[in-house]
Amino acid sequence: MDYRIIPPEGWLEAEATLPWAKSVAARLLVINALAGEKPAAGEGMCDDTVAMTRALDAITRPAAEHVTVDIDGAGTAMRFATAVAAVTPGTDVTLTGNERMLERPVGPLVDALRSLGADITYEGAEGFPPLHIRGRRLDGGEVAIDATVSSQFVSALMMTAPLMQRGLKITLRGEAVSMPYAHLTAHIMNQAGAETDIYGGDTVEVKPGCYHHIDYYEEADWSAAAPWYSIAALSGGEVTVKSLDGNSRQPDRRLADIFHRIGVDTEFQPDGSALLSAHPDADARIDLDMSPTPDAVPSVAVTCAMLGLPFTLSGIATLRIKECDRAEALATELRKVGVELTFPASGIMTWDGRRRPVAELPRFATYGDHRMAMAFAPVALYIPGIVIEHPEVVSKSYPGFWQGLADAGFLIMDVDAPVPDGEEADD
Repeated sequence: MDYRIIPPEGWLEAEATLPWAKSVAARLLVINALAGEKPAAGEGMCDDTVAMTRALDAITRPAAEHVTVDIDGAGTAMRFATAVAAVTPGTDVTLTGNERMLERPVGPLVDALRSLGADITYEGAEGFPPLHIRGRRLDGGEVAIDATVSSQFVSALMMTAPLMQRGLKITLRGEAVSMPYAHLTAHIMNQAGAETDIYGGDTVEVKPGCYHHIDYYEEADWSAAAPWYSIAALSGGEVTVKSLDGNSRQPDRRLADIFHRIGVDTEFQPDGSALLSAHPDADARIDLDMSPTPDAVPSVAVTCAMLGLPFTLSGIATLRIKECDRAEALATELRKVGVELTFPASGIMTWDGRRRPVAELPRFATYGDHRMAMAFAPVALYIPGIVIEHPEVVSKSYPGFWQGLADAGFLIMDVDAPVPDGEEADD
């Protein structure tokens, strides 16, 4: 069922409840599993977190026959579970996923683990899942890894390093991407008793040791705040986002600074919520390095396009290997609102502010990608009646997103249902 989206009438004043931060949840689950805790899915967890618990449960259960774990589209789970399986003696597991997952690279992580003595075999194309892993105790020492593809490779090595007999010194090769996520990993590891240090921008050291249990804490997902920032910007109204921690170490905490330039102020409230309110002083042009926060690119690009703000977003090379090729997907879908993106260099996306006329009501494809669905839904504020195809993809990270829009006054309806009187969409 595809959704037609019709915005609320009048000035928007809404409240939003975000899901738990899946970046935090994934690291807590891995660390607690390595501390000997049985992984278990909690109520309200998104698809990716459930996939992580399923993989960790299969890997850390007592040694038995070979098992196959289908991780579906959870890239974080694939990368983290690969490292956990490799350092867990007795494990005999194949990690696989959906069609897109089998196209997402894992080679740099596998190469690093193999250099440390891990037993990992490709069951398909070299450098990509499925992976057959037989776990063993690794000695550790030193390893170099290509850090230009994904910080998840670095985080996976970091979290498993305390279990290696000599710990691990990791040298990062190339221009490291999304390194704030590695710093988040180090912070959570150290809370659980590890000794981890990142220095010089290209070196990580982890001492040998063990983890103690760390309590699971519910921290709202800053990445999931992106569509609400977009809604505040495009509506000119206000959105109160519950439990959004201004002191969070999540990399997408940077959204507050990014969207201030686009026209949204963030005011953290005494009750722990954040008030997102539109302001009239957006920059005339948006130029941003998005390498620390690539997941925010879809919402930033769509918001700027709808507001008519020319932009250049650099550091976006990793968008090519997300749940879809997000760079190409954004270019294709933004054409439907008259926006032609250009890619003057690898890792750069730009728009000159010119828009061509739009002849028909946009129907946005989502490419199996949750971020695409959430980035384009706010376009309804400018073009009532847009259609979002395969809206169910949001369950990957934000199962309650559509209910949240409905609670904010948006009409979310089956595309084949008749539009209520007075709600007809304008082309």
